[in-house]
Amino acid sequence: MTRPEAGEEALHEFLADPAHLTLDLPTAVTRCAKALGLRHAVVYLVDLQQRHLVPETDVASPLPVDGSLAGWAYRTQALRVEESDSGGIIAWLPLLDGAERLGVLAVHETALTSASLCRSRALASLLAMMITSKRSYEDSFVRHTRTARMRLPSEMLRAFLPPRTIGNDRVVSTAVLEPAYELGGDAFDHSLGRTVLHVSVVDAMGHNLASGLTSAVTLAACRNARRNGAELPELVDAVDSALAQWLPEQYCTAVFAQLELASGILRWYNCGHPAPLLLRDGQLVTDALEYDADPPLGMPSRLSTEPRRVHEFPLEPGDRVLMYTDGVTEARTREAQLFGLERFADYVIRATAGGELAPETLRRLIHSILDSQTGKLRDDATILMFEWQPPAR
Repeated sequence: MTRPEAGEEALHEFLADPAHLTLDLPTAVTRCAKALGLRHAVVYLVDLQQRHLVPETDVASPLPVDGSLAGWAYRTQALRVEESDSGGIIAWLPLLDGAERLGVLAVHETALTSASLCRSRALASLLAMMITSKRSYEDSFVRHTRTARMRLPSEMLRAFLPPRTIGNDRVVSTAVLEPAYELGGDAFDHSLGRTVLHVSVVDAMGHNLASGLTSAVTLAACRNARRNGAELPELVDAVDSALAQWLPEQYCTAVFAQLELASGILRWYNCGHPAPLLLRDGQLVTDALEYDADPPLGMPSRLSTEPRRVHEFPLEPGDRVLMYTDGVTEARTREAQLFGLERFADYVIRATAGGELAPETLRRLIHSILDSQTGKLRDDATILMFEWQPPAR
């Protein structure tokens, strides 16, 4: 039996010591890098709006996601290497929690060898798991990735949101929300089952705490029904019933959808919401998912005697579906014109033309919309996009 190398033994000792579970992140990074025989490492976490990479140390400075090699590693989810001003090299590695991009890891070495690269990747994987486990209960992670004060409705809603990106070998789903610190009633949800992807986008009436509460109850009812084994029709009924019972004067629009991962069959309910958009081969397929919407959820549904209708559409490998709120198309350009569906579709096509990963496509898309504004968005703007890409047979 071959004995483990000294670096491996040190890593085993580090992981076996229960004390490492209570370490703050900078200390854990230092000790783990030392155990792996690496010279120096720094974690950079992406800020809430994905514009900056913020170091977990006071020694380094934030770096732009657009315009830096660190940002390139984040955007492409791939290794990038550059020479260091102090000598040696810096290897930039993406920090990934599954499909979710957390930031990047900078590993400073005198030279990059196959052994040091392997250990750097192991460190990045270990730290990503550590960050994911700690950020749910350590406020320091949240504060570190915010650049402004957050309003109470937004704080409440963000507590209900899932990770920005999820995925497996068949599908990736990713979402963005703006204004990041002043959300009112927009929300999204996505979840992976063994055979299906569940997605939903919600837009509650108003722009206050009651709106946020409406969206929060909608997400909770949706998840409760889903986790109790409800099919899509029962799930929508459960949301209607929850709003009628707990918030009888409130309502919201929403799209609830399920994608069969093996077949690519998409089924959805449209409750008073803008219709989803289909992108195929880098082009918008006009009206492919366009159907008359049913009444919004909650109060309006009790005034209708017509049953809600489920829609169905077969996707092809590589198809991308966008679900969005009307705050996107009703945004104003610098010329005070409505952003509109046509301009939105054009932005989507241009954003996807570069062949980027789905999360990066959506990041660039929402930034394009924000950068076209003269000031703050007049309403919440949420975009969720999922891409079906089954393994080749």
